[in-house]
Amino acid sequence: MAKKSGRILVILECTEQPRKGIGGVSRYYVYKSRNRSGKLELRKYNPYLRKHTLHREVGVVKSS
Repeated sequence: MAKKSGRILVILECTEQPRKGIGGVSRYYVYKSRNRSGKLELRKYNPYLRKHTLHREVGVVKSS
């Protein structure tokens, strides 16, 4: 029997870009620990704004 993974794949999306009215969507796919509670927030590079911005978890892609 396979070991259950302790990580899930989640989508992070930029929080600043929609407020500025710039087209496109800056998204990142990252793994998050299953033990971590709450939504994940990381500062990642946004190529549309050409700077690092806050990216917040918007959904789960794969939960195993």
